[in-house]
Amino acid sequence: MIDCERPAGERKPSNTMTLAYFDCFSGISGDMTLGALVHLGVPLSRLQSSIAELPLEGFALQAHTVRRNGIEAIRVEVQTAPTQEHRTFAQIKTLIEKSPLPETVKTTSLAIFERLAEAEGKVHGCAKESVHFHEVGGLDAIVDIVGACLGLAHLGVETIIASPLPMGGGFVACAHGLLPVPAPAVVELLKGAPVYGGNLQEELVTPTGAAILAGTGAEFKAMPPLRIRRTGYGAGARERSGPPNLLRILIGDPLTEPDVAPEKLVLVESCIDDMNPEIFSYIMETLFEDGALDVYWVPVQMKKNRPGTLVNVLCAPEHREAVVRRILTETTSLGVRFHDVRRTALVREIVEVASEYGKVQVKKVFGIDGGVRLVPEYEVCRGIARERNLPLHQVYAAILRSLPPHA
Repeated sequence: MIDCERPAGERKPSNTMTLAYFDCFSGISGDMTLGALVHLGVPLSRLQSSIAELPLEGFALQAHTVRRNGIEAIRVEVQTAPTQEHRTFAQIKTLIEKSPLPETVKTTSLAIFERLAEAEGKVHGCAKESVHFHEVGGLDAIVDIVGACLGLAHLGVETIIASPLPMGGGFVACAHGLLPVPAPAVVELLKGAPVYGGNLQEELVTPTGAAILAGTGAEFKAMPPLRIRRTGYGAGARERSGPPNLLRILIGDPLTEPDVAPEKLVLVESCIDDMNPEIFSYIMETLFEDGALDVYWVPVQMKKNRPGTLVNVLCAPEHREAVVRRILTETTSLGVRFHDVRRTALVREIVEVASEYGKVQVKKVFGIDGGVRLVPEYEVCRGIARERNLPLHQVYAAILRSLPPHA
């Protein structure tokens, strides 16, 4: 979605994405978004210089620290001349496309403006290409939108989730006169999003703020499980009693269910009570060669109270026939049962770690809580034990001691 560029010195777990949660308890606007991003560490000077390369002149970004209900936040203001050009969507599109901005920043900026043009066009009954923006086409809105995309890219944000939005009430003055709150363009932009009225009779979600969420593909829902890395607060212009006029953005790593979706597998079963037990070892080896994911035996009491073995083979659907054929041709079984099962497995990978035996392979397992653990591999330990004539448990213990405390 946006150019992933991480601030210096910050590390992110290799198996997670960077998520930004927009906590819009007092709504969202373009300047509040910029303030929160600057509070998160986006350099204001970089935003200024990058936006100027559009090329865009006649603006200056100013940021200062404020407090809202005792919470420290950043208020970003876009200083422009009293009179400024109001561009059409086509003009803005050309401006961004010809700019030297990173391609992903261009793409996201254009997506935001396109959603805005579509909404304005629908409200005013004209094609998006011919929409002539007024407030939204002004210099400050262009700075807000392009600056937000640059800030998100600087932070390496890959996914955006936003809270349900409070819409406020009353009326707001614009180039067309007094409009009801939420503004018609905001209503169009937020179709399908969860919103609520609230008690404040003022504009809480501006067209620019709504467009930023809509154009970046934000998902609207309650805050997901998240390992928070940083939090930024962006302040709106108004100071009021009641809820602080702030936008809070949390940056972190999602704590999701296992990364792989449940797999559809097949469990093949057969009961055997009259086979030479020496053959079982060989059958297990060949079943794995046939594509089995897991093979295990369970002791059972069969008819006439004969002791037997329940053969269980877990495999992918495409390997079922090979597994069935193996059991029916190389065991004394007269038939098999099979049925579909679901399996959810933790993500894992093989990595190398340093040990007193040199570099060895271990299994790296990613937990559903975001934690990581390293597990010695049996075959690796077995090989070392045989090669060095050591007890297997001693090899396991030595490798466990060599694992880093926080994988």
